[in-house]
Amino acid sequence: MAKRYANLKHIGYIREQDCMICKKDYFVEAHHLLKPWRGSRGMSLKAGDENCVPLCSECHRELHAQGGEFKFFKAKSGREDNGQFWARLLWLSSPHYEELDDK
Repeated sequence: MAKRYANLKHIGYIREQDCMICKKDYFVEAHHLLKPWRGSRGMSLKAGDENCVPLCSECHRELHAQGGEFKFFKAKSGREDNGQFWARLLWLSSPHYEELDDK
């Protein structure tokens, strides 16, 4: 089994951002992409922390209720790959870029 890593400081950084959809700055959660830009996910295995985007609790619930991540981002932003785009941008600009904690 491959070793998994976490970046809890990066998750905190994500939660400090405004929601990428509605721009609310409260109740922001880190959504781990269902279709990661980097790496992969497997059964019962979420994407790595570099694959997170900030969503308020309402938008986060709506994404999961809608059932399709690409469909959600396409409807909300006009780009189905907007989650991957923002996750990568936030990862590369994070002050905690590549600081990994053993998990």
